[in-house]
Amino acid sequence: MAQNEEIVEYSAFFGVMGSASAATFTALGAAYGTAKSGIGISAMAIRKPELIMKSIIPVVMAGIIAIYGLVVAVLIANNIKSPKEGYTLYKGFLHFGAGLSVGFSGLAAGFAIGIVGDAGVRGTAQQAKLFVGMILILIFAEVLGLYGLIVALILTTKG
Repeated sequence: MAQNEEIVEYSAFFGVMGSASAATFTALGAAYGTAKSGIGISAMAIRKPELIMKSIIPVVMAGIIAIYGLVVAVLIANNIKSPKEGYTLYKGFLHFGAGLSVGFSGLAAGFAIGIVGDAGVRGTAQQAKLFVGMILILIFAEVLGLYGLIVALILTTKG
C-alpha cells in the first residue's frame, strides 16, 4: 500500500458492486440469449421437430456467458477484505471495473447470441446450409463475452 493512500470505510463498496455487476449483467445477457433463442427453437420445432437438439447450441452458448460472470464475481468476492485489512479504494475500483467489464460485455454477447440464435435456427429449418454460418456468427458473439472476461481477469490480478 502506498504511503499517501488513505483507507476509507466505503472502499469495499466498489468491490461488492463489481462482484454484483459481474453476476447480474452476465446473467441478464444469458437470460435474454436463452429466451430469444428459445422462441426461435419453439417456432422452428413446429415444422421440423427433428432439429430441436441441433438447435440447442445458442442456448448453451448463452449459458456460458453467465459462467464468465460467475467466475469473476467469485474471484472478486474472495479478494474483498475490510478496509482495516488493507482493502483500498484502488483495489475497489479495480474490482468494480472488472465486474463492469465482464458484465457489460456479457450483456452485449447475450443480446447478440439471442438475436442470431433466433434467426439462425429459424433459417436453418428452411435451409440446412445456414447452420455452419449460424455457428460461426455465434462463436464471434460468444468471443465478445470472452474479451470482457480476459480484461476482468487482468484487472482482478492487479494491485
